[in-house]
Amino acid sequence: MTTVLVDYESGNLHSAEKAFQRMAAEVGAGPVVVSSDPDEVARATRVVLPGDGAFPACRRGLQSFDGLEEAVIEAVEKRALPFLGICVGMQMLAEWGREYEDVAGFGWIGGEVVRITPSDPEMKVPHMGWNDLVIDRAHPVLDGIETGDHAYFVHSYAMRVADPADLLAHVDYGGPVTAIVTRDTVIGTQFHPEKSQRAGLRLIANFLQWRP
Repeated sequence: MTTVLVDYESGNLHSAEKAFQRMAAEVGAGPVVVSSDPDEVARATRVVLPGDGAFPACRRGLQSFDGLEEAVIEAVEKRALPFLGICVGMQMLAEWGREYEDVAGFGWIGGEVVRITPSDPEMKVPHMGWNDLVIDRAHPVLDGIETGDHAYFVHSYAMRVADPADLLAHVDYGGPVTAIVTRDTVIGTQFHPEKSQRAGLRLIANFLQWRP
């Protein structure tokens, strides 16, 4: 078993690599590698797509690596591998991103990514720092994680899901903000699990053992 963290030069993957390696060692999930090589993705048994920055830049950044986007799509659509998108990697699961311009996502989860609009104008955007998760429904990746557990967010845009059944958890930031989504073999977290201490490490461990 090998977990590949896809590197398309969208953010520093050092902390994510260390967190996934630590939890993989704890649960016996095999090696964790960071790679931009489509052949590595093709050989993987689990795929993680991080992402920092703006939706259009991340989308085009992934497409700029020859064969990498195709390998990611094949991992999900043809091989049905367990797949985790983090932050903008999660946003790209949606049909559309509306940040600066309309850019198509993978379309694996119905909905669009729109700017956060807190009901209280005093609340700052980006939504940055710790917030309490609200669990909307049970799922194996949430084993041992409860409503009230903390997660670390840094974002100005969030996914608005078309089907509430795809929503696993949200947070309150002047209204509900999507935190975790899923469909079939795909999971996405708007927050950074590698920076979310106990709850984040537990989610990573659960993902590494998930058998969808």
